[in-house]
Amino acid sequence: MEFIPQIAFAIMTGIAIFIFSKRIGQMRRNILLGKDERLLNDPQTRIKNLLLLAFGQKKMFKNPLVAVMHFILYAGFIIINIEVLEILLDGLFGTHRLFAPALGGFYTVLINSFEILAALVVVACVIFLIRRNALNISRLASPDLKGWPKTDANLILVIEIVLMSLFLTMNATDAALQARGVAHYSEHAVGPFLISALLTPLFTNLDTNLLLGIERSAWWLHIAGILAFLNYLPYSKHLHIMFAFPNAYYARPEVVVMNNMPEIQKEVALAMGQDISQNPILSALPDEVPAQFGAKDVFDLSWKNLLDAYSCTECGRCSAACPANITGKMLSPRTIMMKTRDRLEEVGEVLNKNNGQWVDDGKSLLHDYITAEELRACTTCNACVDVCPVSINPLDIILKQRRYLILDESNSPGDWNNMFGNIENNFAPWKFSPDEREAWIKGA
Repeated sequence: MEFIPQIAFAIMTGIAIFIFSKRIGQMRRNILLGKDERLLNDPQTRIKNLLLLAFGQKKMFKNPLVAVMHFILYAGFIIINIEVLEILLDGLFGTHRLFAPALGGFYTVLINSFEILAALVVVACVIFLIRRNALNISRLASPDLKGWPKTDANLILVIEIVLMSLFLTMNATDAALQARGVAHYSEHAVGPFLISALLTPLFTNLDTNLLLGIERSAWWLHIAGILAFLNYLPYSKHLHIMFAFPNAYYARPEVVVMNNMPEIQKEVALAMGQDISQNPILSALPDEVPAQFGAKDVFDLSWKNLLDAYSCTECGRCSAACPANITGKMLSPRTIMMKTRDRLEEVGEVLNKNNGQWVDDGKSLLHDYITAEELRACTTCNACVDVCPVSINPLDIILKQRRYLILDESNSPGDWNNMFGNIENNFAPWKFSPDEREAWIKGA
């Protein structure tokens, strides 16, 4: 009977970790459905990006007040894991405050810092709930966040408030039990802790058995909530808590530019009478016309595009900066990322049902999820890429689908077709021959 709580705790933890690992494995498989993408091999710059963008949240500080509150939540998630480690070990070994004897007085300093951080997290979450639900902030009140995306964001904030409150309640009742000299609570005298000490008077007059019940309930609910939150993350926009780190590392370190299509470059070079034998990339291309240009479905995107989709925070900064979105066009870069992720998840479900084998479901990312009108509205200004706090590139996905529309489906507006014809025949968007254009430049 003595080891039943430890056995129950070990089973609960093992199940939670197994389910989480299985889900992450499925997501990894989904990401690797994408095509290979060559990335600049510059580890030093990549590590710098990782430190500045993922850990330092450099881009968030364009709005300092929001950035500080977000950093508090982020720091709470990272640092509180030290406290979680102690709880996990206590649960497995049947101990209480396992780190206290080894750390001595520093243990109190450490828990005090956790409590201050927990209190700040609660305050920040309350402010973010007000911002999302009471203030009319356009990027947070956008139609593409209606339904589950808004519920998901609010649910995460409420969960964080509950988890931090349980942590403070656990410490407050622990202090009350210490004062009464109850069992192992008094063996390692710690505290008092700054924030929970303010709550301890609420429990001092309670019956000892009730007090024990509250402390143990807070302890179990806190760790169970963290394990449940761990398994909720892969289904939530807050997955970026984990994926932001690899995404920042693999983001292009250089200023983002549009990737040319080598097959088209080759045709243009030959049309211009250029010698492509000196270009190792173009000369290595086969003479046959590729079976497909651009991207119709998630299989045609790169693995980095798909990692981007999973890393999206749904913050809407990309859409708020998008000139097409600002002027009322259908395009929303945030929606592009959300729809790409939704399609990838649907593909993953088909794979799960068919033992990892793909069975055509008659759908595709283009047309079934993302419309031609959305893609045509993009001005390729790169604003969405520039403002993204986790280095996501919606533009690359837009361009690949637009290339499929034009090159494979011949699906483009008449004005665009006229421009394409002029570029092909006159080497410029205008309907002037090269000789006439040169005369115009000279003022003739």
